[in-house]
Amino acid sequence: MSRRSVRRVTWRALRARRRDLARLCGWSLVESLPALLSGLLVARAVDQGFLAGRLLTGLAWLAVLAVAVMLGAAATGRTYRSLGAVVEPFRDEVAAQVVRGALRDATRAGGRPDGAAVTRLTHQMEIVRDTFAGLLMVTRGFLFSAGAALLGLLALAPVVAALAAAPLLAGLVVFLAALPSMVGHQRAYVRAGEQLGQSASTALAGHRDVVACGAEARVTSEVERRVSAQAVAERTLARMAVIRSLSLGIGGWLPLVVLLSAAPWLVERGLTAGAVLGALIYVSTGLQPALHTLVQGLGGGGLRYVVTLENILRAGTAPDGPHLPAPATGPAPARPLTGPAGRAPAVEVRRLTFGYGPRARPVLEDFSLTLADGEHLALVGPSGVGKSTLAALLAGLVPPQTGTVHLAGVTVADVAPADLARMRVLVPQEAYVFTGSLADNLRYLRPDADADLLEAALDALGARPLATRLGGVDAPVAPALLSAGERQLIAAVRAWLAPAPLVVLDEATGHLDPALEATVESAFARRPGSLVVIAHRISSALRADRVLVLGGDEPMVGTHEQLMARSATYRELVGCWDDPVARPRTAVARRG
Repeated sequence: MSRRSVRRVTWRALRARRRDLARLCGWSLVESLPALLSGLLVARAVDQGFLAGRLLTGLAWLAVLAVAVMLGAAATGRTYRSLGAVVEPFRDEVAAQVVRGALRDATRAGGRPDGAAVTRLTHQMEIVRDTFAGLLMVTRGFLFSAGAALLGLLALAPVVAALAAAPLLAGLVVFLAALPSMVGHQRAYVRAGEQLGQSASTALAGHRDVVACGAEARVTSEVERRVSAQAVAERTLARMAVIRSLSLGIGGWLPLVVLLSAAPWLVERGLTAGAVLGALIYVSTGLQPALHTLVQGLGGGGLRYVVTLENILRAGTAPDGPHLPAPATGPAPARPLTGPAGRAPAVEVRRLTFGYGPRARPVLEDFSLTLADGEHLALVGPSGVGKSTLAALLAGLVPPQTGTVHLAGVTVADVAPADLARMRVLVPQEAYVFTGSLADNLRYLRPDADADLLEAALDALGARPLATRLGGVDAPVAPALLSAGERQLIAAVRAWLAPAPLVVLDEATGHLDPALEATVESAFARRPGSLVVIAHRISSALRADRVLVLGGDEPMVGTHEQLMARSATYRELVGCWDDPVARPRTAVARRG
């Protein structure tokens, strides 16, 4: 991600808020009135008032200056209000991109959580907001204040304006020539801080493993190395302040020296004492503070802004674009591309092996499975045998070590994230509900769902009482006030509305009572498409077309009756399940 991208993002943000930016410039123009009038009014007060022996005239000119100062002060308050209208939406947009990038990296095939994302979202995000606001203020301050002072000098005497402008431009040239080097050192500082945050986060998250392996010294040494690297980068950055001081000396203080040295010559050419004093005021209260603010702002906050935003944009940009795929839409559940004549199975797993680590015992080994289009499969087994792992593999969230997973004839590893999101939806046991209206939560995967479709979904999944209790689909939802079962029910309705033809429920109804769970699973079974349910009650297995049992010697697939006869693992699970809804059929199966 180059500085050109940073400029493009910044320019786009400014263009998007042209009206607020124009309002900021308008108030800045009023704010610059004292800088424009100060030298002229002081010169009038001295020449026409105090030196001429007319005290009241001199005081009257100073009173006019006081009025200009008060107007400028009033405008300053307005500038900050206009500044917030430009800066805060920009901060929100960048923060959203950070979150999208972190979620994309954590959920893509082979992805892993990025420990540095927290640093980008908190510390670096605040740097971007504050420095963006600072850049706007110092840039518009320099343009209006220095411009007003130069106009005032021209009004006094063009030769005075030339004497002041020449060293000012020289100071600016020195500073701008050093900016690329400053950017490089600032970039090294930001990256050192991020690497330190990631190293510390990794060490803290795995401290138990570190202690167990006796690797305290090695991990501590690595963190110390990152701390030292950041300290070196910060010291180098601090040394760049010398260049800023040099440019300030040339552009801010040299004009004063030049004017004071040239004062006798200027007076000989007819410049009045009041005009000389006014010129000194323009330089000392207009040009010098404006340049000082610009150099300090660009040399400090400006460098932090460019490098930090560059780092955020680089981390938040996907290979195929800067955003996560938008939720799929459509009037009915869509079908992904299929093989010849559309006969490809909904799911096909071929010779799949997966383990958590190269030396770990495989959770699944040489595993194959075919799920026909429209089929309902229940997945059962003891805890820890790999049920949720298989669900993640089917959804394309983790890649297998060997073998392939196909959805509708397409290899999951070859599917772009945007297409994969339209092919399947995975509902985990810990359902996520965000703050907003109930309708917003339900439409998350189906933004085009109208009110009638939402009502039908609530009725189909037995969620009408919950919606009534909350106050209707437009009522606000506070996740902390919902029970685990209520969150699961909202997530289930959301998934039912999704256009994806494959739904995987990873114990997604574990907090519902058996009757409501039966209603939810029956609604999904009637829904067009295929369904995989990781069961925690025998009733889920009884409702399925087939049951996959993990555990024991090898995975086994069949109907409930077939597995009761063939699988000791399945019979043991059924005996441990206490499910009054399913008990009558289970007893018949045992007798058979």
